[in-house]
Amino acid sequence: MADSFKFELVSPEKLLLSETVDSVVVPGSEGEFTIMGNHAPFMTTLKPGIVTATLSGGQEKTLFVRGGFADINENGVTLLAEFAEPADSIEAKQMQAHLEEAQKRVEEAEDDDTRFKAQEYVSQLEYANSRLPG
Repeated sequence: MADSFKFELVSPEKLLLSETVDSVVVPGSEGEFTIMGNHAPFMTTLKPGIVTATLSGGQEKTLFVRGGFADINENGVTLLAEFAEPADSIEAKQMQAHLEEAQKRVEEAEDDDTRFKAQEYVSQLEYANSRLPG
């Protein structure tokens, strides 16, 4: 049996999840990673994507996040997201609005570096959209 730990997902509006979990899959800026009990401490930024938390009872909760960072320490894991919602509550029109906003950044980019980063963000949103339920 895996060592469980405290997991919290917080957005500016509210605390979305505060549970004891066995593992959490997080969309880090350098790629997705899984956190399990007794993980080494570190911090990283988040890219748009799906967070999957496996609760101690085996139930899974999935949430969509956009931006923010993850803090992994001896007390557990805290994700502070710029935007977060349960994945099953994200509507197609809401995701389309996120994509349109990101595409506008690509079109308005004034240099190649900014354009590249904006296009990468669009790609991350498209990938996250493909993983949403429904």
